[in-house]
Amino acid sequence: MLSQAVADVPTVTPEGQSLKQLPEGVIIREIPTHADERGTVAELIDERWSLSAGPLVFAYTFTIRPGFVKGWGLHKHHEDRYVVVKGEIELVLFDPRPNSSTCNQLYRVVLSEHRRRLVNIPPLVWHADHNIGTCDAMVINFPTKPYDHNQPDKCRLPIDTPLIPHSFKGARGW
Repeated sequence: MLSQAVADVPTVTPEGQSLKQLPEGVIIREIPTHADERGTVAELIDERWSLSAGPLVFAYTFTIRPGFVKGWGLHKHHEDRYVVVKGEIELVLFDPRPNSSTCNQLYRVVLSEHRRRLVNIPPLVWHADHNIGTCDAMVINFPTKPYDHNQPDKCRLPIDTPLIPHSFKGARGW
C-alpha cells in the first residue's frame, strides 16, 4: 500500500513563505496586529508602504457569509487592495494576461483576522473570495479609483466557469 502513496512536495519555506509564485503585480504585505489588555490595533494602509502607484481615494467594506463565494470578478482600470478584518477567506486569483510572466496561473491565499495582510490585486486579474470560516467575513477594500455608479469597472464570470481551472467544491455564490 505504501508503494502506491505519493509523497508530499514542499509548499512553503521553513519561515512559512509560500513557494508558489504570486501573479505578476500582486503584492501581499503583512499587517501586524498589536494587542494588549485593552484590545488590539492594526494599521490597514499607509501610502509610505509603496504597494501601488494608485492613490488612496476610496474605501468600502463588504461581507461574505460562511460557505459563500463572491466572484469571479475582474477590473479593467483599477486595483483592489483587500484586508480581512473579521473571519477567514480564501482569495483565489487567476492571471489571464497574455504578456504576464504568470499567465494562466492560479494562486490561492488565505486571509484572516488572525493573520492580517493587505493584498494588492492589479487590473485584469480575475479574483474570487470564498468564506472558509464559520462566521461572516468582513473585508475592507481600498481600490485605486472610486466606484463609478454609472459605469462600474467590473466584469464577472460565474463561480463554476470552465474558463478558470478552479472548483469551489459545493460553495454557493455568484
